[in-house]
Amino acid sequence: MQNRILILDDDSDILELLEFILKKHHYQIIGIQDSHEIETYLYENSFSLLIIDRTLPCIDGVDLIRGLRQRGNTTPVIFLTAKDSQQEKLEGFRGGGDDYITKPFDIDEVVMRVEAVIRRTRKSGFENKLVYRDILINLDTFEVKIADNLIKLTKLEFKLLQIFLENIGKVLNRDYLLETVWNCGVFDEHCSEKTVNIAIKRLKQKIDNDSSKKYIESIRGVGYKFK
Repeated sequence: MQNRILILDDDSDILELLEFILKKHHYQIIGIQDSHEIETYLYENSFSLLIIDRTLPCIDGVDLIRGLRQRGNTTPVIFLTAKDSQQEKLEGFRGGGDDYITKPFDIDEVVMRVEAVIRRTRKSGFENKLVYRDILINLDTFEVKIADNLIKLTKLEFKLLQIFLENIGKVLNRDYLLETVWNCGVFDEHCSEKTVNIAIKRLKQKIDNDSSKKYIESIRGVGYKFK
């Protein structure tokens, strides 16, 4: 899965530079300038890393992250800020930061620190979880929770859900699902659209049991989308 990074900085020039450089290193980047947007993005997406400026309008980035930590969000954080005193750095780490980079910065150093934090947190287990809305799946233990309720899935259903969570909002056709979930080749007789349809129906019965929460949408004549 491609690592997804959320960058929050109200300086459009710095935001544009970071997006450009990190995309060249094959990261998927979402850049925002308004701190009020972060809750929405974290609710709808799973991120490998947050890069946060401290000097944001209306709020210190440390207070923002401290609030996320108190609500249970464990996404790794790098503070990228002009606040460079020793006391301010300590505030960043105590507030939930995993690393602290001061402006002006060397872009090569930023890239290396991003790689280091993602590598370190992957080893500690953060990267082995996918979170979307109220769904959490653990790629190590194969546990699935929806609103803190444990959902029992078969191995195939788990893999199908994982593929959907890695492609939020994308329409996945049946051929793609057959290839990635069932490892079916073009001439495999046991693989068919019916195979996919039955598996999707069973998965929906387990995760769409609340009428107000429908995750899997059927796109007529094309495939399925996780929303």
